[in-house]
Amino acid sequence: MHTSDFDYELPEELIAQHPPEHRGDSRMLVLDPAAGSMKIVPFREFPDYFNAGDLIAVNNTKVIKARLFARKESGAKIEIMLLSPVTDTRWSCLLKPAKRVAPGTVLRLLEPTLRESEKSVRLVSKDIDGNCIVEFLEHDVEQTLAQCGHMPLPPYIRRTADYAPDAERYQTVYAKTPGAVAAPTAGLHFTKEILAALAEKGVKEAELTLHVGQGTFKPVTVENIEEHPMHSEHFILSPFTAGLLNGTRRAGGRIAAVGTTSLRALESCVGEDGCFEAAEKDTSIFIYPPYKVKSIDMLLTNFHLPKSTLLMLVSAFAGYELVMEAYRYAVKERMRFFSYGDCMLILNRI
Repeated sequence: MHTSDFDYELPEELIAQHPPEHRGDSRMLVLDPAAGSMKIVPFREFPDYFNAGDLIAVNNTKVIKARLFARKESGAKIEIMLLSPVTDTRWSCLLKPAKRVAPGTVLRLLEPTLRESEKSVRLVSKDIDGNCIVEFLEHDVEQTLAQCGHMPLPPYIRRTADYAPDAERYQTVYAKTPGAVAAPTAGLHFTKEILAALAEKGVKEAELTLHVGQGTFKPVTVENIEEHPMHSEHFILSPFTAGLLNGTRRAGGRIAAVGTTSLRALESCVGEDGCFEAAEKDTSIFIYPPYKVKSIDMLLTNFHLPKSTLLMLVSAFAGYELVMEAYRYAVKERMRFFSYGDCMLILNRI
């Protein structure tokens, strides 16, 4: 298949710029590949599609305030997008505009009010592709991000990052482990009440951690899918979670991944026999048709960008033709797209 096969027309006004007024108020397209059917229901009906003994696997990563603004001594304003830690005080990052900052330059960080703080970073290095390493000079990175950081909203959300609810709403209710620079967006729909309803039905919840990186937004720039260099992300699947997953399989329950990040982690530590092994490692798994998913039976996912690796993953799970038809249906029904948008529950893998 080719990258152009995964293109579709999306009116710009369907790209959600804000979360729904209340968490959980989104709509959900329920797609059944076995029956070839689809319908749209309120997300609060999510528990209705599960039985006692089923399991949902959720990504408990927590988004850090990875977007910073700073000034040079000259007064020039610089944007810093943190990507991943190199040491306790050094981070890989992107600078904008990078060409204005030479290695060794000290940048004074700005608070959200744009007032200069007492915190500073120093540019350690940068390469020809614009990838940089900065060092936090006060060494208290967590405190610095709390004081100066902004939530790292995706590039297609075209507004300022000072919208107060973002600090809460661009975060799942079960977020625990800081490290992500983008949210695992399928989890944004859940409320504590919906999770409680699942537990009351006897549906288990298994946690894993995959720190979502900026690579999730990396466009596919080659027409031959196989030539795309897939980004890598670090994940942890504990022995306890592996035990829950294997126990669910042995008992005949279904496993549902909440989000493509959860699926990537699960698929990276499942054997050909369907058994899971605990792991902590990086994964650069690239899932696209005709790949056959082994780890899960159901998938909850948001709507993804045209020609993206995530749309390719969903197509491998549910079938290319049906997924593209579902996207056209979602556009027709004016569903909301991308991070703060609506979602799709796929009931059966092909």
